[in-house]
Amino acid sequence: MRFLIINARIVSASGLQPAGILINGEVVEAVISESAFLPEGIPLLDARGMLVIPGGIDAHVHLHLPTPAGPSSDDFVSGSMAALMGGTTSLIDFVTPARGESLMNALLARRAEARCALTDMALHVGITWWGDEVAGQMRRCVDGEGVRSFKIYLAYSQTIGLNYQEMRQAMITAASLGALIIVHAEEGEIIERLQREYIKQGNTGPLYHLRSHPPETEIESVKKVINLVRETGCAIYFVHISTMGAARLIADARKEGLPIMAETCIQYLMLDQSVYSKPFNESAKYVISPPLRCRENVEGLWDELSAGVFDVVSTDHCPFNLRGQKDAGRNDFTLIPNGAGGIEYRLQMLYTYGVMKGRLTLQQWIELTSLNAAGIFRLKNKGAIKSGIDADLVFWDTGYCGIVSKATQYQHCDSNIYEGIRVEGCADVVIRRGEILVQNRQLWAESLSGKFMSLMTSNEDEHVV
Repeated sequence: MRFLIINARIVSASGLQPAGILINGEVVEAVISESAFLPEGIPLLDARGMLVIPGGIDAHVHLHLPTPAGPSSDDFVSGSMAALMGGTTSLIDFVTPARGESLMNALLARRAEARCALTDMALHVGITWWGDEVAGQMRRCVDGEGVRSFKIYLAYSQTIGLNYQEMRQAMITAASLGALIIVHAEEGEIIERLQREYIKQGNTGPLYHLRSHPPETEIESVKKVINLVRETGCAIYFVHISTMGAARLIADARKEGLPIMAETCIQYLMLDQSVYSKPFNESAKYVISPPLRCRENVEGLWDELSAGVFDVVSTDHCPFNLRGQKDAGRNDFTLIPNGAGGIEYRLQMLYTYGVMKGRLTLQQWIELTSLNAAGIFRLKNKGAIKSGIDADLVFWDTGYCGIVSKATQYQHCDSNIYEGIRVEGCADVVIRRGEILVQNRQLWAESLSGKFMSLMTSNEDEHVV
């Protein structure tokens, strides 16, 4: 279908531009100045002076994640619906092979599972074990399946984590392939020791999840990984940075010219560790890894975000129900599945508490929520509004005001960590590859119409998933 968006105020990296946007099929055909001659006889979609921004890209989600407590409560259908309602049109999820499982087999299985998403999808591939054969499997994932990024956990040593020597070998391999290593940086052995000690002492509540993950466990791990980058030259993307100390190490390393990128997550900008002192039924829903930090740290992360230390704000979306899942850890905090939801609120929270508070510009907002992720993960045809790019667009209603509530959320979970928080602005219209999926804040399409995105490695001009 060919149609023209009129009365748009396009937010781009270069500023705010009043313009029309001509859509042809799945792509933007042209951006037309207001004074230009408009094509005749073409259907019009009036943006009514709303901001028009690139569809959001959430580079860190876990939909239908298998755990001992059952899968995370959002599957690929409900999670992608929630994403669309929040203005996110593309998601990057994870492949997490079992120890000893072929990376390729796990990738193909996860891809089949994700095909029911309404958003466009890509996948990071986890490296959960190491041996000579894994290097070859990484190459096959890159050459045969267009994988751009591999994730390593430095926590969870008993299940999916690697040690630093194994990570070094994976980094050497990734560097040779032009691929990116994504890292969950926490000192897993220290965390596990503290967990055992607290449980032995009878300290079993969610507060001790916080205390078993002190800030130093993240800071020390980030320091070690930066040294490995110096040694191997491998590009690194740090996920869910939660501490000012780690952010400052990353900022200093980037000044050296090291190929380091980083994200923080919206929860670390919005919430603080005081929630862990609440009764179990309240505090358990905030058990995430890394945990929430002190209020001073929250304010410090906003400062680092404003200063450009973080490239991306993601969600690490991985909700679990309190009843039947999180309550499995009522007498042992280590049994509480770690994770919370946020896929629906990322753009809204950043707009309300970033842009509207003067902490971020509109340009920084779209860079953190779309443009930078498209560049880092080489998502072909994503993250911008220009000719030839996928028509992933959001009409942003700046006049909207509301209150977050589980009663109105699209994500599937019996709680909401942002319950009661006031928000401004919302996604009024959401277009994914030229198809209007949300209009007047109502989800129109529930068909299974997403697709896997095209990616490129740094060694290639183009590599299609």
